[in-house]
Amino acid sequence: MFRGVQHINLDAKGRMAVPARQRELLSVVCDGHLVVTVDTQSNCLALYPLTEWERIERDVQALPALNPAIKRFQRLILGYASDLQLDSNGRVLLPPALRDYAQLEKRAVLVGQGNKLELWSEALWHKECEAALGVDSTGELPAELMQLNL
Repeated sequence: MFRGVQHINLDAKGRMAVPARQRELLSVVCDGHLVVTVDTQSNCLALYPLTEWERIERDVQALPALNPAIKRFQRLILGYASDLQLDSNGRVLLPPALRDYAQLEKRAVLVGQGNKLELWSEALWHKECEAALGVDSTGELPAELMQLNL
């Protein structure tokens, strides 16, 4: 569904112009209604079409909240979740708390991840790419990656 890496700019108010290719898909899939939240494993944001987010939200809420680690995860994912709507110019306004979490300033990178988009600060994205191209301390890739037939 969502593919590719696109370098974009945020304006001074924290608005992001969604690239035309992604904007068209979002218009069809969810009429421009999105949900953005934090990624708990990296300092980036996850943008979901509303329909995809509703499925994820149900799954997260169904987890056993008496487990302290799950409760902390739910607090972050659900607590930071914010509804966004594409405006007439194809932009969304990112909440300040989420921009702070992802260290977003002017330059950003929008990364397709199939069912969602990730939004990275350009500097953190470059570091993530460098780390992803490395191997673990044994010099080998994880077994799951070795099984892929690309």
